[in-house]
Amino acid sequence: MKLINLIMVVLTLLISTTYASALTNSNKLLNSIVPSTVLNHDTLKATVTDSLKTIPADSSSIDNLDNILSDKLDSMTHTWYVQNAFPVDSLEKAMAADTLQRVLPDSIYISRLQNLDSYIPLPYNDAVKKFINFYFNRRRGMVSIMMGLTNYYFPLFEEALAKYGLPAELKYLPIIESALNPKIVSRAGASGLWQFMHGTAKMYGLEINSYIDERNDPIKSTDAAARYLKDLYAIYGDWHVVIAAYNCGPGNINKAVRRSGGKQTYWEIYSKLPRETRGYIPIFIAANYVMNYAKEHNLNPVQPSFKILTDTLVLNSYLNFEQIAAVLNIPIMEIRQLNPQYKHDIIPARKDKNFVLKLPIDKISPFIDSQAQIFAFEREKYFPNNQIVPIKNDRDSRFYDTSGMKKIYYTVKSGDNARTVANKYKVSTILLSEWNHLRRNRVKVGQKLAIYVEDNKSLASKTAAKKTKADAAKANTRETKVVTLKPNESITGPSTINEEYTYYTVRQGDSLYTIAKQFAGVSDTEIKLLNNIKNAKGLTVGQKLKIPVKA
Repeated sequence: MKLINLIMVVLTLLISTTYASALTNSNKLLNSIVPSTVLNHDTLKATVTDSLKTIPADSSSIDNLDNILSDKLDSMTHTWYVQNAFPVDSLEKAMAADTLQRVLPDSIYISRLQNLDSYIPLPYNDAVKKFINFYFNRRRGMVSIMMGLTNYYFPLFEEALAKYGLPAELKYLPIIESALNPKIVSRAGASGLWQFMHGTAKMYGLEINSYIDERNDPIKSTDAAARYLKDLYAIYGDWHVVIAAYNCGPGNINKAVRRSGGKQTYWEIYSKLPRETRGYIPIFIAANYVMNYAKEHNLNPVQPSFKILTDTLVLNSYLNFEQIAAVLNIPIMEIRQLNPQYKHDIIPARKDKNFVLKLPIDKISPFIDSQAQIFAFEREKYFPNNQIVPIKNDRDSRFYDTSGMKKIYYTVKSGDNARTVANKYKVSTILLSEWNHLRRNRVKVGQKLAIYVEDNKSLASKTAAKKTKADAAKANTRETKVVTLKPNESITGPSTINEEYTYYTVRQGDSLYTIAKQFAGVSDTEIKLLNNIKNAKGLTVGQKLKIPVKA
């Protein structure tokens, strides 16, 4: 740790010295942002806003960022929590809301941004306006879903920012970086809510090895991000430049300063920054606007039908997620969602190095009561001779649950790109890129792309097999009982134990996961297969589902 601190001090001195030599009037820069400024706060923001009207919006960088942001929002909607905790009808309604809304006059946007009283200046120009419209118009429904996730993540961000004395507005950075998806990986290899690159993560004490990547740990990565932002501010003293440096790295900022002839602010070095970074401050300002004025645009968050209330356990021995899922009857995707830092469903804990496991709070006591059983469950299968077996390439299954899906191949044709192919099969370009290890989402004519789609043939054959067994049972005078459950009612008694299946009537707010939890030994995948459900979000109130009855 002392070595890391020493390296950080040396790095800070080197970068700050280089940066200082490139500036001709640093006092003007510092006086514009420190609390002791002699300028009136409203006057300062108005002056900055007026000065930006002559800066054209970089259409090429904005279009590219539009695509990147769209992919991140797509990946967010594929996470377990979004798919299972949000009511199906609310999700469908939100996704259907991606329609063009009325664009307001510039004066309204400017007035509202000034009224936010943000410590970080929030100026306005055409680039900011374009990103506000991107969120409110083109991805309106996805934004409402993302807003529903903020109650889960924002308290964590706010606590860390307050701990290090940083502006609260920085909590909106993960909105841009990851769309609040803790497992997302960028084309450049950045990972997690705060999109840390490998080297920066290691510098700030995040562990990365074959089994764990703490860039995906919401708590540890948030603390590291806050420390990194604080160090950047100690170097540059300007929050716009700090946020830009967070995106493209201090080296690119210093180059932009030199190439601009020692210009001082983000907007003055704007044209010399990497293309994507040019849109980074505008989108940060837009995210601040969207999160504070959503109601004024008739956009409300989609609230989850149930909250994940969690607690943690400290482990000192190897454990596989499948052992936990089998004994506690909890979906493995839920365990992955709560513990995104573990790369291969393995917690590599041992006596001399403990690791934590996060579980729903109602599973903490059962885990403690069944701890011996959980660790002993098929121990030789998962850890022969009490050792971790060689890692299999489970990249696809970790990034997106492909169980019950069919792998097909698509040959790229002239005029195709990653987005058009992804749209054709209704998957995100991030998934397409991850499945095929694409670099910068580039595809070539003739290239074969692997794509996972719903396996209709498999679903049909399994459903037919169930029907054949049911018909045979009926021929033997075995009656299938129809049961409609009331809220909080479960099936009990011997009358259903020997039946092939029973029925359940879908209620408001139900998902396959919440339904499966009401039936002992039944998984959401089994219900999906038995009822030939292609889209887990497509349940309707009043729909009758067949539920397998386990002896």
